[in-house]
Amino acid sequence: MGDARTPARRRRLVPWAVVGLWLAALVLVGPLAGKFGEIQQNRAVDYLPDSADSTQVARIQDRLPGGESTDLVLVYHRDGGLSAADRETAAAQVTEVEGAYELTDTPRGVPSADGSTLMYPVSSTQPGQDEEARNAFVDGVREIADGTGGLSVEVGGPGALNTDMGKVFETIDGTLLFATLGVVTVLLVLIYRSPFLWLVPLTVAGVAAAVAMAAGYGLHELFDVTVTGQSGGIMTVLVLGAGTDYALLLVSRYREELRRHERPYDAMSAALRGCGPAILASSGTVAAGLLCLLAADLNSSSGMGPVGMIGVLAALVAMTTLLPAVLVLLGRRVFWPLIPAFGSAPKARRSLFAAMGTSAARRPAAVLAGGGLLLGALALGTLDLTGDLKQEDSFTDRPESISAMRTLAEEYPERSSRPLTVMAPTDRADAVLARTRATEGVADATAGRDGGGWTEISVFATAAPETAGETRTIETLRDTLDDDHGAYVGGLSAQQLDLADSEARDRKVIVPLVLAAVFVILMVLLRSLVAPLLLLAAVVAVWGAALGIGGLVFEPLLGFTGTDPGLGLLSFVFLVALGVDYGIFLLHRMREESLNGAEPEVAALTALRTTGGVIASAGIVLAATFAVLTTLPLVPLVELGFVIAVGVLLDTFLVRTYLVTTASVLLRRRLWWPGRLSRAPEPVPRDRQPEPVQQPAGR
Repeated sequence: MGDARTPARRRRLVPWAVVGLWLAALVLVGPLAGKFGEIQQNRAVDYLPDSADSTQVARIQDRLPGGESTDLVLVYHRDGGLSAADRETAAAQVTEVEGAYELTDTPRGVPSADGSTLMYPVSSTQPGQDEEARNAFVDGVREIADGTGGLSVEVGGPGALNTDMGKVFETIDGTLLFATLGVVTVLLVLIYRSPFLWLVPLTVAGVAAAVAMAAGYGLHELFDVTVTGQSGGIMTVLVLGAGTDYALLLVSRYREELRRHERPYDAMSAALRGCGPAILASSGTVAAGLLCLLAADLNSSSGMGPVGMIGVLAALVAMTTLLPAVLVLLGRRVFWPLIPAFGSAPKARRSLFAAMGTSAARRPAAVLAGGGLLLGALALGTLDLTGDLKQEDSFTDRPESISAMRTLAEEYPERSSRPLTVMAPTDRADAVLARTRATEGVADATAGRDGGGWTEISVFATAAPETAGETRTIETLRDTLDDDHGAYVGGLSAQQLDLADSEARDRKVIVPLVLAAVFVILMVLLRSLVAPLLLLAAVVAVWGAALGIGGLVFEPLLGFTGTDPGLGLLSFVFLVALGVDYGIFLLHRMREESLNGAEPEVAALTALRTTGGVIASAGIVLAATFAVLTTLPLVPLVELGFVIAVGVLLDTFLVRTYLVTTASVLLRRRLWWPGRLSRAPEPVPRDRQPEPVQQPAGR
């Protein structure tokens, strides 16, 4: 009798114990999750590799007297020319700024050639490295510098740009979280057609997000992992998007098992056994792909790897422990009004994916060739992708610092409004200054602070910021000064150049790593070499097509004048890792059907029919969560969200439904080579079985 009561007791206690453990964990990690936003670093230098010249310049600046300087440019402009009163207003406001803050030098006005603009460079070390103090300094200067009567006054410069960028990132976490929750809520209500069921996976995803934020904070504190506003936002999207995908697969299988098992506990156990390996492999591919980013030279990319992995693993653990426990405790009634009764059969209805699969199977070679040509044609759109995105074009809504930058570029064409910074050993500073002034492309150079054996030199190029001419000047200075004088060349423009160079290096290293890591996981899961190659070829084709569509949209339709240098690498990592998920769901079910004796074509179409709906739902949810990034005011995030969302939809409705299915039909048992399933004899279809031999009468 004791043995009979033990399973019943386990069915009652295990779900409650799991929920209790999660509640305890949430209480413990809650305060840490609230600190996640505090550790995000969003200066351009925080994204750079340690070895970059511009990183060395920034670090040396921190050690100079007064520490890091906050550099601004006050821009006074009037169409038609400044009046005497305008100049008096400008001088009075600059004097007020000098009286309110400790400046490194007395600002001196530089008039434009046509007399319509007057700029005052302003620099202060008073705020130091404290972000709030820097922002307060910029905001304070903006309150003082005010134009009236047609006089335009703008505060620009590197310090103002960093403040404007930081304010954008401050709004990302909250905006992204609530927008994503809203999108996922609507989609889950439509998918489940239940007034209650949608709330369960969404609540569990929220718990997973809190745990991920706490773990991200711990990573930063313990291992000094770089966390940026971009990686924090991506982590939120991954938790909600991937977590909802896992929930959709599990709930779909649980609904099936409830018709076969009387007790919800037993049904959930069967559901976890059935789809657990696919969910585990799916999360494993995403985690492995993200971990490959640790090999990136770029701090922002290498930090995004573990931060994103934490988000995926938090979603995995929550959706395979907390979600099953809550569903078991709620019982069948959580599915109301479409409650799956024990022993009942699902409502017979025409499956869209069954119809699509059947139509594709009639002429699989033609469908496969046509789909491949379509993806190839779309990939040609990458030829329309413009050059690297300039920092001034990184905002969808132009902030004041960018307006000031453009005004300066128009009114001072003879020299750059954004200085480069050369750090020279003090004992060689005079030689470095003379060599810098003699360098082609340099309009002016002046020595500034010195300390700790280093001297700061501000260099103004003749070319506008982030143009080919300025890039040549930076490269010439580095070639000349690094070797002969031991100097470093940095500044905002140099940082952007170093970012682009690091991104190019990282693509060459990380792309093969991601492909190798995902291939190994697929090979172990599917017991095959051919099936993993098929899936990888499919997701790479999707990535190319999605980037091609981006090339057709970004500049012609959205007006973007450049492409973020990191778009290719990050979109590749996410589309390969996430896109393979759906291939895993499909091929894992196909393999299951084949092991049960189904012939290859039947196994492929059955897998598509049974998983097509849940894969479509998961793809729509994941695409929608990444599409939320397109609502943010930063062009790099808009481009990344667009490419991933389009790629996920292509993968869901074209590649999985038609191309992988038709390729599986054509390959038949060869799909599983060299595994034992490839060597198993195929069952003979009934319409091809020989007629039974008729024995002569009387025998």
